[in-house]
Amino acid sequence: MKRAGPGGRIVCLVLVPVLVVLLGVPSGVAAMPAPHAASPARPLTSAPSPVSNFTAAINRIVTLLGLSGGGLLAVVWARVALSWFSNDVTKKIQAKDRARDALIGTLLFTAALSGLIWGLAHWVLTGT
Repeated sequence: MKRAGPGGRIVCLVLVPVLVVLLGVPSGVAAMPAPHAASPARPLTSAPSPVSNFTAAINRIVTLLGLSGGGLLAVVWARVALSWFSNDVTKKIQAKDRARDALIGTLLFTAALSGLIWGLAHWVLTGT
């Protein structure tokens, strides 16, 4: 059995998280209600306000950033794991450094996505 080269390993590291993310995202087709011929007429509602449209768009952007960042973090941590379980001592030393960098990046990403960084900046600038 032939062993995969570094190019094949990188392709696997990129494709697997992308497929996991794509398969985990609901398509929204199942959430649409089925039309009924005998349904009573619904009262007309006003159009959504620009503020609610903007809020919905921002929430969707945050969700997409979270998904893409999660995929990127999965690739980073997979690279650390592959080096960590290697028999080569130099790769294990590199994995230790990569694990530290990946942990710092994960904490910063989590703080940014959760709003902690925004809250700290607001507190520093306004004092409240």
